[in-house]
Amino acid sequence: MAQNVTKDKFRSVFKTIDKDVLRWFPGHMGKGLKQMQHKLRSVDCIVEVHDARIPFSGRNDDFKRTISGIKPHVLVLNKVDLIDRKFIPYIVERLKGDYERILFTNCKNQHCQGVKKLFPLAQELIRDSNRFNRQEAEDYNLMIIGVPNVGKSSLINALRARYLHKGKATAVGANPGITRSVLERIKMCDNPLFYMLDTPGILTPNIVDIETGLKLAVCATIQDHLVGETVIADYLLFWLNKHNHFEYVDYFKMSQPCDNVLEVLAHICKVYNKFFKVRTPLNDYVFRPNLDAAAHIFLKAFRDVSLGRFMLDEEMV
Repeated sequence: MAQNVTKDKFRSVFKTIDKDVLRWFPGHMGKGLKQMQHKLRSVDCIVEVHDARIPFSGRNDDFKRTISGIKPHVLVLNKVDLIDRKFIPYIVERLKGDYERILFTNCKNQHCQGVKKLFPLAQELIRDSNRFNRQEAEDYNLMIIGVPNVGKSSLINALRARYLHKGKATAVGANPGITRSVLERIKMCDNPLFYMLDTPGILTPNIVDIETGLKLAVCATIQDHLVGETVIADYLLFWLNKHNHFEYVDYFKMSQPCDNVLEVLAHICKVYNKFFKVRTPLNDYVFRPNLDAAAHIFLKAFRDVSLGRFMLDEEMV
């Protein structure tokens, strides 16, 4: 059914929205970046966590200029369970020149191999590096960095559960911006003695490329209400159609793929009975589709992999 649809039925480009919508750099982020720079003297290794669904376009290049470069650096691509694993070799090949080591993690899996490898790998890199003023220190200090809502706090809690058998040390949430400041050291492991500095998610102040910003929004690294769930859902629909991912047709019981987000959302309203009453000028009531609720359902279906496992940068491999 969907396979017979030709690409010329769909948009070739996504209509540009106001760049200002994608500027989200709260005060705590600017403050956090300065705190991170001041803490570098006491740090042995940088652990950069990012979302595996946007391994190229969504990373913060400012980290390379302001944080990394003088310390061993490990890139952790979290939420690997949300992508098609066939992309992993291509991701590694493209990024291996920029990072000393790349790990893939799923912090929800207690047996995740990436989580198991992080401390031994960090210990190896630190031993082979110049620790400067920390040359004689017996403990290891890691700083964890990354854009919002990529799983930094989840990784910390997973490591503590594995090595210390303790509960959550830092707040975890579905919305970006939970961690507000550079915290004191969090004990992670007794033997060897590892500590972690948690940091707030940092986005670049200006997202120059609109499509990159929208990919960040689809992956919930920008708060939905700042862009608008309908706009994000429209971009997601555009991306799915562009890459011939028509799984949404069967999932939402549609007859065929569609390039009009309002039609798709109206259909979802019918399937999920999402309507609200509106009073007319004649004091009658009519039912209108709740498009915001439908957009939320559409995005949730993508984010919980009900529509499939996708890597949004697949055209870049």
